[in-house]
Amino acid sequence: MIGRRRAVAALVAAIVAPFAVPATAPAAAQDLLAQEVVVTGSRVQNERDNFADFETSRPAVGVRRPADFLVQRVLIRGDTRDPEQRQQEIRAMLRATVRQAERFGVELSYGDYVVSPLTLASVEELAIRRDSRPDSEYVAFLVKAKLGGSQSLAAAQSAIERFVTSVPETGRAQLDTVGDPTLSVIGPDSFRYEITQAIADDANRLAQQVGPQYRVELSGLTQPVQWAQSAPGEVLLYLNYSLRILPAKE
Repeated sequence: MIGRRRAVAALVAAIVAPFAVPATAPAAAQDLLAQEVVVTGSRVQNERDNFADFETSRPAVGVRRPADFLVQRVLIRGDTRDPEQRQQEIRAMLRATVRQAERFGVELSYGDYVVSPLTLASVEELAIRRDSRPDSEYVAFLVKAKLGGSQSLAAAQSAIERFVTSVPETGRAQLDTVGDPTLSVIGPDSFRYEITQAIADDANRLAQQVGPQYRVELSGLTQPVQWAQSAPGEVLLYLNYSLRILPAKE
């Protein structure tokens, strides 16, 4: 029994890593030890065309934990005919939105993948983009409400809705929500060793069940941590590893 456990431990330690991250990897493949990421901005979803296939092949072993924020994407859209006045109204409403956020217990951020706080100092960093409608432009950002503690998912949703409806229009600029709320998590890569421990525990248990005539082989544990929503208000952090049960070597 001791020899078999040592063999399994050695196999877990000798991980095959066919997917190394290149030195010039984009932000989506770099370590995220402290940054906040939007869950629907999964690095796998960005890197693979067939997300439906990824959903069906996701490993079962990972770390499930509450998300840090409920996130709602919003737009401030303006359609004043004069372009200069239109952009002034959008910027003015954006600044008013930032000032009002704290009163409603929400936070503002911007970014499609890794998000950054939206403050009065960073308002000018948001690009005003052309809309699909004539004489219309918009700026996009995120409204977030913390999850956990005394704030439930329903309470977070309510806080966001109250805030969105409270922001007054500026000229012909108005605030609209886009799509359904999603989640965000802070520092997904900081959970790497918790994830690999869960995988190793699972591999050891399988090795004990199949007996000494088989061995367990793991690969892919050095890949970046990935994430997906696993339940309302909950995320699954995992590695896209593979596990094989093979006949024991002679």
